[in-house]
Amino acid sequence: MHELFAALSRNVAARGGATAFTDDRASLTYADLAARVGGLARELETLPPVLGLLGPNGVDWVVAQLAAWLAGKIVVPLPLFFSPEQIRHIFRDAAISHLICTGEAIAAAQQLQVPFTVAGQMTGELMAPRQRAGQIIYTSGSTGHPKGVRHASGQLAWSAAALARACAATGDDRHLSVLPLPLLLETISTIMVPILAGARAHMDARIADSIGRGDVTGLAHAFERTKPTTSVLVPQLLASWVAELVAAGSRAPRSVRFVAVGGAHIPPALALRAWRIGIPVHEGYGLSECASVVSVNRPDQRKAGTVGKPLSGLKVRIESGEIVVEGPSIMDGYLNDARPDGVWRTGDLGAIDRKGFVTVYGRKDNLLVTSSGRNVSPEWIETLLLGDPRVGHCLVAGAGRPQLCVFLVPSPPGEKWFAQAEPCEIDALIERCCREAPAYAVPRVHYVVCSDDLRRSGLMTENGRLRRAALLRRYDAVLDELYGSIPRHLELEANS
Repeated sequence: MHELFAALSRNVAARGGATAFTDDRASLTYADLAARVGGLARELETLPPVLGLLGPNGVDWVVAQLAAWLAGKIVVPLPLFFSPEQIRHIFRDAAISHLICTGEAIAAAQQLQVPFTVAGQMTGELMAPRQRAGQIIYTSGSTGHPKGVRHASGQLAWSAAALARACAATGDDRHLSVLPLPLLLETISTIMVPILAGARAHMDARIADSIGRGDVTGLAHAFERTKPTTSVLVPQLLASWVAELVAAGSRAPRSVRFVAVGGAHIPPALALRAWRIGIPVHEGYGLSECASVVSVNRPDQRKAGTVGKPLSGLKVRIESGEIVVEGPSIMDGYLNDARPDGVWRTGDLGAIDRKGFVTVYGRKDNLLVTSSGRNVSPEWIETLLLGDPRVGHCLVAGAGRPQLCVFLVPSPPGEKWFAQAEPCEIDALIERCCREAPAYAVPRVHYVVCSDDLRRSGLMTENGRLRRAALLRRYDAVLDELYGSIPRHLELEANS
């Protein structure tokens, strides 16, 4: 973290009165930031080596995160959208015995029944950063027990510097943060990259907090109000922003120059609609085990349908169809597990073209094989279906079956249409979305389910992803019934 705090010191010397971080209630200049980080870091020095971090997005979170790193601590961000069971699992797994919390999270910290320190207003001089600083990231994933990913060997600083170069970050940038800061990519892009570039960042805590509840509205207003130059989104947020602008007959602010979109497949049709209304979408790919970013389309080098070229300094290759990453961003290992050898086999299927652009097809272990022996990556078909704004989420199934089936979750704008649509109309929608896919890969069976039911049943993660294995187990009997109604001519067509 030495490079990060060296950049902070340079910013204080060169532009100490310039705004560094803001939220809807507070603002910090670079001089204010350094003073508060220095003061809190000295208070944290004598605390245990691993500290939990709890609170909503905001300037106090930034202070707490930086102060803990400066004091040489391993930080474990605690997402507010995690369930109490997941939080208890993290406490046991990471051996957390002390918390840092923001003022808004004091009540929540008290309920966890461990000692805590509030990121208050104490000030002091920046000290030399201690050596053992890093992060343990827990992602909700597709099961109820998240795994801790360890980054304490310079991976985060390396990834932040590489990302800053890739997105051409400068001191003139104004970054808008709308994703929860416990997400590693958001920590890197909202806290680290702006400091390295001498830029400023604004955190919209309302939107970040609402994501866990499935409410992703208000993007158009947030961008129009703050006029940022950069931001990071997931496809669901991008779809919401596009829908809001289209409904209002409006366009994105002209200030926006770079919007990185990742975390899941980005439907090409959605990216095209976004560009047409002024949203400069740059698709990217990464995973927590590789410090969140492996490849990204650059402002001056973008190829639609790909996730861009690898960050400079990473080696990416394809082995037996699988994406393999080698370089300085590889994690130290899962918590309580052995360290990898600097090479990470991602489990993702993909390809690299002659110019170095990476394409991701889907998870290796999700590959479907139909009863006729056809191999289909479900994420490929799901991405095509998500290109229609009426579809909020979907999941393709059908392993060992004569035809593929798709579970469709309507988006808020699509709920009325699905409620009134005849089955043949939904079939036609699926056919149109999948017109570029071969006939055997087009789902012939569908089942519509609302997102509220999925959340109540625990079939959707807190940050809005479908739990694939759990959903298939839950609806196994439904699938049997649906497949029992497939017309005979469709079965024969599938096996021909």
